[in-house]
Amino acid sequence: MTFTAAATTITLEATPYGWLGKFRAMASPCEILLEAVTEQQAAELTQLAANEAWRIEQKYSRYQADSVLSQLNQHTACWQQLDNETAALLQFANTCYQLSDGLFDITSGVLRKVWRFDGSDQIPTAAAVTALLPLVGFDQLKFADHQLWLPQGMELDLGGIAKEYAVDKVAQLLADASKAQGTAMVVNFGGDMLAVRRKADQQPWRIGIEHPSKPDEPAMLVALTAGALATSGDARRFLQKDGIRYSHILNPKTGWPVPNAPRSVTVSAPSCVMAGLLATTALLQGEGAEAFLQQQGLKFWLIP
Repeated sequence: MTFTAAATTITLEATPYGWLGKFRAMASPCEILLEAVTEQQAAELTQLAANEAWRIEQKYSRYQADSVLSQLNQHTACWQQLDNETAALLQFANTCYQLSDGLFDITSGVLRKVWRFDGSDQIPTAAAVTALLPLVGFDQLKFADHQLWLPQGMELDLGGIAKEYAVDKVAQLLADASKAQGTAMVVNFGGDMLAVRRKADQQPWRIGIEHPSKPDEPAMLVALTAGALATSGDARRFLQKDGIRYSHILNPKTGWPVPNAPRSVTVSAPSCVMAGLLATTALLQGEGAEAFLQQQGLKFWLIP
């Protein structure tokens, strides 16, 4: 079954596990796996999920000039009013910044002006990277009663938060909508996912973790009964020159890729935003990634 809404195609497939709804959002394939629902219910829930994902994408995309995020970036050096959702996201970003000792920084997106992780060998000069570092630093932002002051030249980039946030929001929306039926489901946006309710047979969902060297093949299968999984790695975004692979995970303090980091880190946590924060922060630890993850007391899978 295929239908179209908001100029975006949604497909619905019957599988041995239930109905699988598919669409694209945030430059990622999105899937909603639904157990024990009718085709009509699956279509309605997939539509609900897609509408919410598209709403969040439109609101926080840096590629759309009229998005809330783009408007904030275009009006620097003045106080700007924040709606409740945006204020909450920026407060979460501040928490990420504090907990990671400044390594998880949503102002570091400005570094993409010189770093383009397209699989080529085009490495920026040290001078070009250094010139951008004064524009990086979440602690330079000012907040006051749902207002933001963004210094001139600085930018916000929610790419490290928005997809995981969308997974959590969609999962909650679908859980509320299907509460009467008690539907078990998995919301999967490009490998970041959250399971809602246990399957009827009480067996875990079997989730494949992408192999960093073979992106279309799973490196391993993990069992997920409830909660979220998020993966961070360099499978699809990297540079390579003189035998050295440069990951797209940049240290905001240096402006350069983190050396000796694992190829991939997957973390299981109660929410997708928490799993994503920990997976990315682990990669930012470089060779200390495994020790960092062990301190968190959560399940994780690391591929060197």
